[in-house]
Amino acid sequence: MASPIYSAAVDLGATSGRVILGAWSNNQLKLTEAHRFPNSYRELGAHAYWELGTLWHEALTGLRKAVALLPRGAKLASVGVDTWGCDHVLLNDAGRLVFPTHAYRDNRTQAGLAALAKHGAAQLYAATGIPNVFYNTSLQLGETVARCPAVTDLATRCLFLPEYFNYLLSGKMENELTVGSTSQLIDVHSHDWSRTALEHFHIPPTWFTTPVLSGKKLGPVTALPELAQTQVIAVPGHDTACAYDAMPASPAGGDLFLSSGTWSLVGFENAAPLLGPDALASRIANERTGLGGYRPLTNVPGLFLLEQTLQEFNARPETPKAWDALITAAEKLPAPALLLDTTDAAFMAPKSMRAAIDAQLKRKKAAVPKNLAGYTRLICDSIARGHANAASNFERMTGKKFRRVLMVGGGSKNRLLCQATANAIGIPVLSFNLEGTAVGNIASQLIALGAVKDLATFRRLLSANLKQKTYKPRA
Repeated sequence: MASPIYSAAVDLGATSGRVILGAWSNNQLKLTEAHRFPNSYRELGAHAYWELGTLWHEALTGLRKAVALLPRGAKLASVGVDTWGCDHVLLNDAGRLVFPTHAYRDNRTQAGLAALAKHGAAQLYAATGIPNVFYNTSLQLGETVARCPAVTDLATRCLFLPEYFNYLLSGKMENELTVGSTSQLIDVHSHDWSRTALEHFHIPPTWFTTPVLSGKKLGPVTALPELAQTQVIAVPGHDTACAYDAMPASPAGGDLFLSSGTWSLVGFENAAPLLGPDALASRIANERTGLGGYRPLTNVPGLFLLEQTLQEFNARPETPKAWDALITAAEKLPAPALLLDTTDAAFMAPKSMRAAIDAQLKRKKAAVPKNLAGYTRLICDSIARGHANAASNFERMTGKKFRRVLMVGGGSKNRLLCQATANAIGIPVLSFNLEGTAVGNIASQLIALGAVKDLATFRRLLSANLKQKTYKPRA
């Protein structure tokens, strides 16, 4: 029997982070959570920023804990990092930060967003396959260069957050395709940067190198002496790309992918991008897979609405038992007479999510929920309608007919949301009990290490031992 191969996934999300230890043995993957910690942006004056020092400290803490979990004599073969998309750092030649790292929910891009909507959005969509959205790196960097022009004299490299943590771990600066494709700066027809986009936003092209594909070995860990023999591997840097890789998709196709968390990422794998006026109007983002293919998807506002609403209730659930009680109470309520427009800009970063929800309902002359269960039912049904709208748009534009939804992420544990999604789309939802992003992260490491032939093989082996629950549509 071959010895297990141990790999660690540093999986950083916008509301929480985790370090997961994976053990690959006998074609099976066993996960152990080494460390989990909260994450949030902080407001400083009029702007919002990430606390990168805290994230780095927690990542190192998690890696040390992962090493402590290893059996006697075992070594950690590799580590990979994934994060949310779009956010980035600007560095000088010495690798030092030269500009603070804004959070994507910062409202500094609003002027640029409005200007692009009036002129240039269609041209940029044709060039990059990414719609005009407030969190795009293009708008963020455009605002930085316009408001702080001296930064072009200070910065020599731009790295997205997973790339920055790869650099801190290994000392190697590399841009990676999946997270780069979230930026509205990658050429939709190639694996390189779009000159059209860079010139439009006055972004120096020298800040970037040609993106690498997932699986590239960056070298050994230099940040921790105890991991000197551990290889840093550039996995799909965007957490959604990792989550999609973890999906046990049918080789025959017909699966709609749903990674449900702070955002709901609804999409599918395709040989070509979806472009044109209809795709642009539907805000379809042609993000990339780790190997350079396409993942047309729609960002649907997700459980951020519920996460923020929970903060305003003293009786918010803190344990699995309390969560189950809340979901049960919400399930017993009648379906809302009117659903939320979850794309309302008022929901992006409100001071009070409950107040923002109430304000929209009052404008529509609809009743405000009486309790937390009522808000939970309303929010879950509204998110599910967003999932259904995305599915309908994809089917209309491609002629495809999806047969099932594969769902991972935190929302896959929410049976109310799973059932509401099945009802709204009208096809079964298969909910998988797995850390989707961590699994996809580790999959890329195992393939790079030669332990698994390719992604199709990994998916086939994973699905044979995966727990799932099927939610069939109800009237």
